[in-house]
Amino acid sequence: MNINGEKQSKKLEIVLWSIALPGFGHLILKQYVKGLLLVFLETLVNVCGHFNTVIVLSFNGKIQQAIEQTDYQWLMFYPCLYFFGIWDAYREAGGGEKPFSYLPMAFSAYFVTVGLIFSPVFTFFGQKIGPMWLPMLFLPLGFGIGSLIRTILMSSRQKDNEQKERGGRSGG
Repeated sequence: MNINGEKQSKKLEIVLWSIALPGFGHLILKQYVKGLLLVFLETLVNVCGHFNTVIVLSFNGKIQQAIEQTDYQWLMFYPCLYFFGIWDAYREAGGGEKPFSYLPMAFSAYFVTVGLIFSPVFTFFGQKIGPMWLPMLFLPLGFGIGSLIRTILMSSRQKDNEQKERGGRSGG
């Protein structure tokens, strides 16, 4: 495998372990304090928010019970913690070097949080989606909007640079 392929493989490894549990990617990168802090915080929010119970109930179609078990005051921290853990590990592994590359992940965290907020009342064809599935449905929307904003900002930045370049040549 070439050097570029090895770097890509390492970034993917870091991201996948971070998706499994925030902090694991940092531990692989030997960033023990940050990694252990993220693992601790994820575990704390998970336990206090009853997230594992919510997941099991949701997978078994017991949406109303999942809603009743959810501690929203705790679980609302989860999306930002989760996506930050993934993003930061990726960045520490050498990814995310392009301008505004954080926006899709940041907007994913925002939209998943909004999905969680509306999960006790949002219905689709008369059915509640619940505190696990609705936030997951909001994820692609957040990622897409973050990507769109990044594209717009990059395009604007490129136009500004082109104008500066033209101004520098004609004014010289």
